[in-house]
Amino acid sequence: MLSVGLFVLVAHFALLLVLSLFGLHRLSMVFRWFRWRQKFAAPATTQRFTDLPMITVQIPVFNEKFVAERIIDATIALSYPADKLQIQIVDDSTDDTAELIRDRVQHYQHLGYNIEHRHRTNRQGFKAGALKEAMGFATGEFIAIFDADFVPDTNILNRLIHAFTDSSVGMVQARWTHLNRDSNRLTRTEAIMLDAHFALEQEVRAASGSFLNFNGTAGIWRKSTIIDAGNWEADTLTEDLDLSYRAQLKGWKMAYLNDVECPAEIPADMAAFKSQQHRWAKGGVEVMLKLLKRVWRSPIAVSTKIESTFHLSNNLAYLLMLIDATVFLIPSIFIRDQYDLGFIWWLDLPLLLLSSGGHLIYLVFGQFALAQNRKEALLSIPWLLLLGIQLSYNNARAAVEALAGYRTEFVRTPKSGEGKSPAKPNRQMKSYVAVAPRGAVFELALAGIFAVLLAWASASQLWFLMPVCALLMIGYASTSLMTFHAASGARQ
Repeated sequence: MLSVGLFVLVAHFALLLVLSLFGLHRLSMVFRWFRWRQKFAAPATTQRFTDLPMITVQIPVFNEKFVAERIIDATIALSYPADKLQIQIVDDSTDDTAELIRDRVQHYQHLGYNIEHRHRTNRQGFKAGALKEAMGFATGEFIAIFDADFVPDTNILNRLIHAFTDSSVGMVQARWTHLNRDSNRLTRTEAIMLDAHFALEQEVRAASGSFLNFNGTAGIWRKSTIIDAGNWEADTLTEDLDLSYRAQLKGWKMAYLNDVECPAEIPADMAAFKSQQHRWAKGGVEVMLKLLKRVWRSPIAVSTKIESTFHLSNNLAYLLMLIDATVFLIPSIFIRDQYDLGFIWWLDLPLLLLSSGGHLIYLVFGQFALAQNRKEALLSIPWLLLLGIQLSYNNARAAVEALAGYRTEFVRTPKSGEGKSPAKPNRQMKSYVAVAPRGAVFELALAGIFAVLLAWASASQLWFLMPVCALLMIGYASTSLMTFHAASGARQ
């Protein structure tokens, strides 16, 4: 019995130690931001094209009738010279979106714009397959990509294109901003998460020469880079991350321009957000399985290999957290109680603070880096912590599916066409309801387990354990109820 207890305690602390390494890596982003901030202020390039090159703008679309016309209009309004611009609407739609696009494209074609509607009758390869097929008809030396829910500024191409005066640059990425940031508490919390990724993580990666990734939209690729890296491939759900790494392993550089913004719509309900996060988490682990060995076998610097390992494996943290919370945490508590090992509680606190605190500091500091409302960022800490718990089972399941080689289709995130003002309910949105995430019963069971554990901790006066149990109970209960609500809405 003692040997079993020892194994449980060792496993519990080993998992906490690995999670603390992920937290320490996030925390290191903050320190590295201070190290490289002088470089952020310097212009990405001082050179400019004297003769602007030809750009093909690709707009991948799949059943986006609430935003399709808006993105077409925004692309037409781009200030790039018309004779140097080709626009492709890359459409896999199976509903009346295709008809809306066809009418809009014909309208602009009659006005003399170089725009075409490429409609596929199948979704072979999903977004990657659509982009790859359309590129065979692209006349531009560079390929700009904007998802349908983005609204690019008229001058965005002019601001991004000059990064390619450096012939080694294969891709340049702009920073996402958020059209519906203030729609509700969820969108405000999502925005903080995304802001940290761009204004902190992407900035640091770019400045330090680490591998970074194209985020699927709001960026420009050198066409020859795409071809040299092996073109778009559909064997992962994050074709953007996959292509970015393959290109950098071939020696191409990726550039990131934090001062070039591109606003977009973010998911406004939990079902849509969890669906999107599941795709991103699963795709990230798929790319890790596909390319991490290649990264370590490549002649790049060891520091870049280590950074890439954290980058590609970070979604495994959700799985490790869930394993610890559901398999080892509760037995470890009773073992300590049975064998009078309460003195080792002091090991949990620093590891928990480092694992969770490192992520929270990283997320909050993203707002400081952007000079956003710092008070609001600090007040958002409980919501960020809660959202991490709410995503844990969803993203852990995504990691398990990827590790098991279970293939799923590319599930789009529903768009409603929300603008800069708080969202108004769109009565037609029932036709675009996110696939309700699975696991609500399991999440509810977890909430019940932690409710019982909370009561036991209170009776045993384990004050340190109580806030942990309370947060886990609230997180799993709330996400379970939200999922049940989303599933009932989908059936109506």
